[in-house]
This record gives sequence, structure tokens and C-alpha cells, in this order.
Amino acid sequence: MSKVIISCAVTGAIHTPSMSPHLPITPEDIAAHSIAAAEAGAAILHLHARDPETGEPTPDPAVFMRFLPIIKQNTDAVVNITTGGGLGMTVEERLAAPLQASPEMCSLNMGSMNFNISPAAARISEWKHGWEKEYLTRTEDFIFRNTFKDIARIVGLMGHGHGTRFEFECYDIGHLYNLAHMLDRKVVEPPLFVQSIFGILGGIGADPRNLLFMRETADRLFGRDYVWSVLAAGRHQMAFTTMAGILGGNVRVGLEDSLYIGKGRLATSNAEQVAKIRRILEDLSFEIATPAEARAMLALKGGDRVKF
Repeated sequence: MSKVIISCAVTGAIHTPSMSPHLPITPEDIAAHSIAAAEAGAAILHLHARDPETGEPTPDPAVFMRFLPIIKQNTDAVVNITTGGGLGMTVEERLAAPLQASPEMCSLNMGSMNFNISPAAARISEWKHGWEKEYLTRTEDFIFRNTFKDIARIVGLMGHGHGTRFEFECYDIGHLYNLAHMLDRKVVEPPLFVQSIFGILGGIGADPRNLLFMRETADRLFGRDYVWSVLAAGRHQMAFTTMAGILGGNVRVGLEDSLYIGKGRLATSNAEQVAKIRRILEDLSFEIATPAEARAMLALKGGDRVKF
């Protein structure tokens, strides 16, 4: 079996500052968390940016450029920049930073979907910033947009234009078929890095049977043309990534996906989550992929060809 790639999603655009004091907000925090996660064993760093003053997700390339060079100078990890951005951002806004940075990888949501994180608002009694509550509650009436035309456009601009490859984020079975359609049309090319995502309200539920079904469906659609990875939201994070490892998959952890390290215990850093899943996988006799090995597995262009 090939070595396991650990990805770390450092800050994301789902959680808000009131949910955890450990969520990295400033460029300096994001850089420090990313470097520590790489040192703990993450081969890929999945990155969003936030307004340094308020913590609100931002697409501003200038904010990205305050932490991307620092990460590049201090680690060999693969930098993977979001094209999902934050809730309500246009495609143009979501592409602004990737187009400037020309990273080795970008994430790419494989379809439009209901994306409801409003239940999280009910668990917060005191808010640090005025934007947070409305940001969460409005998702009860929110659709994240990525049409087939949007997907083809993003692949054209980033993939064909910059040699960037993708973390294809699949929140449901239909997203796998969307990706298969793009493969049939030769919009995308193998090896496909398929990230199966569980536990987001609006996507497939965090049920072990769904994990098996996602894997079986991807095997049927892509055969040997893909590399499989798994993430799960919240309390399901470690259980699902452990199951993925046992099934021969790769894993993603990080404070974007879960704020916790154990039941009722907030993670103090991204590195803490990376170290935990690495320890679990190594105890199960799996080897962890280095950034160089991840690059080879995913046919990436190399860190020397980015623009930061």
C-alpha cells in the first residue's frame, strides 16, 4: 500500500472566532499554524484567509500574500489554496488569490449545494464580532454555487493556465458523478485527488456505510485514475480519517473541519490534530507520506513553480 498523505485545513471559512480561541486568524497565526502542522506530518496545507481584525473570511490576495511566502520559506509542504473561499463570495472573488499565487494545488467543490451551518449559532452565547451570528444563521437559506460551467472555468484558468492540480471536494455521491462527467469530457485529467467529505448539513451524512459507499462508487467510476482522501466534520473527524486509513485512503484534519481534539476538548492547534492522526496511523503500521512523496503521487508541478 502507498504511504498516507495527511492534509491539514488550517482555518477555513466555517468556524468563527467566538467558537474557539485557538482558531488562527491573523496572517502570522495562519503561517505559524501551517508550519507547525507541516512539522507534525502534514504534506499538504489547505489554506483560506481571514480579515486580521475581525476574523471574517476574506478573498483579498494581499492578505494571502502576508502568509504564503512565510510558509514557503519555512516548510516544503504543498500549498493548496481554496477556490471555495467564504460563504457568499463570487467566483471572481474566490479566484483572485489563486490566480495571483499560482499554487501547486487548489480545492474545487464539485457542485452547487445547500451548505447549512446555521445550527452552530445556537451553541454560542457570547459573540466576539458583530458579523458572526448573521454569517452562520443566513446559511439556512444559502446555496453554495459551483455549476458545471463554473467548474470548467476554474479548471481552465487554474489548471490549464497555471499548471495547478486540484483537491476535488465531493460532499455527496452526485459530486463523484459530476467529476466523472468532467473526466469523460477531458476537462480534468488523472490522477484525480478526490476528497470525500462527510457531516456537512446539505451533504452526505457521517455514517460509516456512506464512507464505504463513497469509496466503492469512486472505485467504480475512476478505477486506478484517482487518489482517495477523507475528511469528516466535527466529532466525526478522527473516527472517519482512521477508517479511511484502514481502507487504504488518505486523510485530512485541521481546525477548518473540527475545533476539537477529543470529546469536549478544544484542539489548541492544527499540529495537535495532525500529530494525533499520524500517531493513530503509525500505530496501525501505516507510513506517512512526505511532501515530496505527495507531489509524486499527485503529479504536482513543484514548489519552485509557484508565485509566492
